[in-house]
Amino acid sequence: MRTLAPAIVLVLSAGAVAAACEIEYKAKRDTPFELFYNVTTVNAPCPQAEAALRAQLSQRGLTLLKIMSKKEK
Repeated sequence: MRTLAPAIVLVLSAGAVAAACEIEYKAKRDTPFELFYNVTTVNAPCPQAEAALRAQLSQRGLTLLKIMSKKEK
């Protein structure tokens, strides 16, 4: 039993690290003005996925307007 407990902890923690969230969203770019609708997978659990998505979009010069849906993958 002693050797089984650490293995269970490793399996459970690996599952938490591998969590991903599929997000359906709308975004915009101001110059030139463009609207975007997309579905993407963010490598973060759904409760933290919005912040991760905002960071990804910001790197592309986009602003998140609305999250339509989230789904754990």
